[in-house]
Amino acid sequence: MITHLLTRIDLMMNSLSKGQKRIALFIEEHYDKAAFMTASKLGETVGVSESTVVRFATELGYDGYPKLQKAMQEMIRNKLTSVQRIEVTSNRIGNDNVLDSVLNQDIDKIRRTIEETSHEDFARAVDEICKAERIYIFGVRSTAAIANFLAYYFEMIFDNVRVITSGSQTETFEQIFRITDKDVMIGISFPRYSSMSVEAMDFARSRGAHAIAITDSMVSPLVQSADSVLIARSDMASIVDSLVAPLSLINALIVATVLKKKDEVSDTFRRLELVWNRDGVYTNREMEIVGNIEDDDK
Repeated sequence: MITHLLTRIDLMMNSLSKGQKRIALFIEEHYDKAAFMTASKLGETVGVSESTVVRFATELGYDGYPKLQKAMQEMIRNKLTSVQRIEVTSNRIGNDNVLDSVLNQDIDKIRRTIEETSHEDFARAVDEICKAERIYIFGVRSTAAIANFLAYYFEMIFDNVRVITSGSQTETFEQIFRITDKDVMIGISFPRYSSMSVEAMDFARSRGAHAIAITDSMVSPLVQSADSVLIARSDMASIVDSLVAPLSLINALIVATVLKKKDEVSDTFRRLELVWNRDGVYTNREMEIVGNIEDDDK
């Protein structure tokens, strides 16, 4: 099956109607703008009816215009510069309420993540993580934050965690060159994909390690080297990447490993609580304030 939109258009161009050809040419030249237009807006822009746009999507083999729009959005995700991202976001949100718009988009991405993530791959990833001799977590640039978040909790569950957040090729390979077939590599990358994350996953796979990709779609370059693929929908919000759904997926990964190692983890956290209480790691300030208020009310 042909999956790339521009390839479909090229193959179908001669059989398209005059109006459909106008749509096709506009998409080829301005897909970064077309990707976020409604069918009505796209039709208005090129001078055809909304129904012509819908028929065009069907003619290309898509199940309706939303599927065509999704294909355009997938195509541009790794190609837009930061400046282009700002322009696209401005066109999408315009004068709408930014807070509501961004939060609703994140809600939609979590919903899509639930629908698209493989439960089989998720369960396999949890099993491999729990039995691994060493767990390598790779995430650079904007994904370094969630890589460190995952590592923070995994380091309390396991004693064999190594997090790599450097984009330097030398530093990365210095940290992973001992990886073996008894280890796990968790690679995290979203558009614009890090070239180093792809190289790290390739290297881990070549050494026999179980490679787990946490990424946004099956066309991600991380997928080709992954044994388990965990899809978490991401998107751009101006110059920043929305990592709400990836973080939610990582939360699920942490919870699943805790439940799988429940007795061991419970014992670990009982000992940690003793240390935290002894060293005053967490404040009781809120409780003290509540107590003072209650005293004042007497």
